[in-house]
Amino acid sequence: MTVNISSIKRNTLINNLEQIKEYVVKTGSDKELLEKIDEIHKELLLNKYGLVFEEHEENIDRILKDNLPVYTQEKDLLIDGDRFNFLIEGDNLAALQLLKKTHKNLIDYIYIDPPYNTKNKDFMYDDSFIDPNDSFKHSKWLSFMEKRLLEAYSLLKDTGCIMISINEEEVFELKMLCDKIFGYDNYMAMFSVKVRHQDRILKGDKDFHEIMEYMLMYRKTSNFRTIKRLVDNTSNKDYVYQIIENVESTESINMDGKEVKVFKPNEYEIRKLPASAENLKKINIRGSIKEGNSSGRFFMKHLEKFIGKNLGYLYKVPNMGDDKFGYRYFLIPDNPKRANGDYFQGVPLNRKSIKEVPYPNYIEIENEYLYEERLNYLDFETDFNNVGYEGYVEFRNGKKPLNFLDKCFELAGVKKNKNAIVLDFFAGSGSTGHALMKLNNEDNGNRKFILVTNSENNICRDVTYKRLSSVINEDNYDEGLKFYKIDFIDIKDKEYYDYSDKLMNHISELIEIENNIDIAKSDDFRIILNDDELEKFIDNNCIAKKIYIGSDVLIDNKANNYLIQKGIQLIRVPEHYYKSIV
Repeated sequence: MTVNISSIKRNTLINNLEQIKEYVVKTGSDKELLEKIDEIHKELLLNKYGLVFEEHEENIDRILKDNLPVYTQEKDLLIDGDRFNFLIEGDNLAALQLLKKTHKNLIDYIYIDPPYNTKNKDFMYDDSFIDPNDSFKHSKWLSFMEKRLLEAYSLLKDTGCIMISINEEEVFELKMLCDKIFGYDNYMAMFSVKVRHQDRILKGDKDFHEIMEYMLMYRKTSNFRTIKRLVDNTSNKDYVYQIIENVESTESINMDGKEVKVFKPNEYEIRKLPASAENLKKINIRGSIKEGNSSGRFFMKHLEKFIGKNLGYLYKVPNMGDDKFGYRYFLIPDNPKRANGDYFQGVPLNRKSIKEVPYPNYIEIENEYLYEERLNYLDFETDFNNVGYEGYVEFRNGKKPLNFLDKCFELAGVKKNKNAIVLDFFAGSGSTGHALMKLNNEDNGNRKFILVTNSENNICRDVTYKRLSSVINEDNYDEGLKFYKIDFIDIKDKEYYDYSDKLMNHISELIEIENNIDIAKSDDFRIILNDDELEKFIDNNCIAKKIYIGSDVLIDNKANNYLIQKGIQLIRVPEHYYKSIV
C-alpha cells in the first residue's frame, strides 16, 4: 500500500488552519483575517497532481486590466483581392482576445512556432530576454504559453487541430501543458523533425549533436477526422495462402447457430504460393481488429478461449465474409506464448481500386516489424538548409520551409478543406501565410489565414508584411491582405458610455475580419451610425445581408417592418462585440 505523503502534509496544514480559524472566531478578531485564512485554505485544496508552475504576470496582463484592445487598420498597406487575409501587429495575447469576438470555434487549423526558450536569447519576456540562469526561466515560459494556448483552444472548431513546433528545451513541459489544456485523449502525435545535417555543427553545441526538433499535434475534440493515406487496393501481393483439408469428415461444433468444422494440426495443411486472387490472405487478430469487424468479434467471442489449449487447431466457419469462398478459416497459434490468433480471407467481391487507410507507425513483414515507414518522423533537413532563399526576405533563426508547412497542412486536413481558416499567432517571417497562398494557387482553394506577430525590431512591417506582399505581387497570387495593429482604449474608472464612441471608431475592423470583406466595397454589409443614415437607407430602398447599427440609432416600427420585409439582419454595435462590458 502506497502512502501519499503530500496529501498527509496538506491535510495536516488544513486541520491547523481550521483550529486557527476557530480561535479567531472565538476571540472576535477582524473579518479581514478570516478572509485571508479562507484564501490560504482554498490554495491548499487545489489539485497538486500534474504540471505545477509559478504563474507570472506579464506587462500585457497589466495593460489589459485597464484597457480594451482594438484593431486599427493601416489602410496604406492594404492589398486588394478577391478574398482577404489578415496580418495583425501587436502582442498576441491581446490579438487572441480580440479574435474571440469574431472567430470563437471557427478556426480549422492553428500552427505556431513559439520561442524555444533556449540560451540564445530567443524568448523575450516583458521587453527583456530571459537570462538562461533565471530560476523561473521555465515557469515564465509556461505561464506565457498557457495564457495563449487557453485562448487558442477557444478559437478552434470542434473538428480543428493545432500543431506546435518546439525543441528539446521545453518539449516535455509543453506536452504536459497541452495535455492539461486540450486533454490527454486529444493528443495525436509528437513528430520528430530532422532540421539539419549531422555534420553541421552549431555554435555552442552540446556533446550530443542536435539535429532534431519536434512538433506536437493535438485535436480539439474527437470530431477531428484523422487524415488517411490513399493506397492501391488492387494488388494481390498478400493473397499467398491455400488451406488443404486432409480429411473428408471431422468434428463439428455449434457456435452462434453455425456448424463450425474443427481440424486438428495433422488434419490440414497451409501452403504458401505465388500471389493470386484465388488465394487467401492471413490477418492477425489484434488491436482494433478484435472488435473492428465480424471476423474479429467472432474470434474474440468463441475462439480466444482456446489459445494456449487447442494449439494449432483450425476452425472453418460457414456463411462468413464478403469473398467468393463464403467461409472463414480461424487458426489457433501452435505456440503457447503467442497471444493472438489469425484468420484467412479471400479477395473481397466489392473491392475498390483505391482505399483510405491510417498512416502506420510501422510496416509489417510476416511476423516481424520493420520500423521504416514512420508517420512521426519527418525528414526536412534539405528544406531547412535552403529555407533562407524562400519568401524574398532574409530572416535568420526561425523560418519554416514551405514544404514542411505543406506537409503540416496535409496532416491537419487543410489540403482537403479548400475553405479552411488557418491561424498562426507566432507568425515570424510569415511562412504559414506564404505556404497557404501557394496551396490556394495550386488547387484553386479559398483558404484564408490570420497571422499575428509583434513589433519587435519592426519585424511585422519589415519582414512579415514585406514577404507576404512580395509573394502576392511577384508570384501573381490572387490574394488580398489587410494590415491591422493592436491599439488600446483606456477604460480605467470609466463607465461604458464614456468610451463607447471610441469603440465605434474601430468597429469596422471587427466587421471586416469577421466577414472577410472590405466594407467600403460591400453591398451586403453596411454600418449605420445615426438616424439620418438609417432613414436614407430605407428611403433609397437599399438592401443588405446585415446592417450594423450604432447604439443611439432608434428603430421605429417603419424601420423594423422594412428590415423584416427585406430579410435584413440587424446587429447592434459595439454591443455585439463587447457584450461583457455593456
